[in-house]
Amino acid sequence: MNKIKIFDAEYRFMNIVWKHSPITSTELAKLANEELQWKKSTTYTVIRRLCERGVIKKENVIVSPLIKREQAMKNKTEDHIVKVYNGSLKLFLTTFLRNEKLKSDEIEVLKRIVKESGYGK
Repeated sequence: MNKIKIFDAEYRFMNIVWKHSPITSTELAKLANEELQWKKSTTYTVIRRLCERGVIKKENVIVSPLIKREQAMKNKTEDHIVKVYNGSLKLFLTTFLRNEKLKSDEIEVLKRIVKESGYGK
């Protein structure tokens, strides 16, 4: 599956879609105006572009996501790590964890995630 790029403004829009879907395009335009201060024409342009890229679908007037929020988050995180940390997950984690104080239960969760992912072998 090709990785679908969702730009920052589109991501904020998608948060509305994920939260309220399925939703009519009219209601989506109202929410985008309230939450993002977008004009109706901007909303409809973004709907069209996201449909063209396979991010959402619009059947009649009903808009629904075609990708899950978790996949979009993963894609954005991977893009960030490549762009800022030259693709180094180790550098990303090291930088983040140096400035973050984790609780012992959070550390245990991270250890479990690493172990379950196969990286801890």
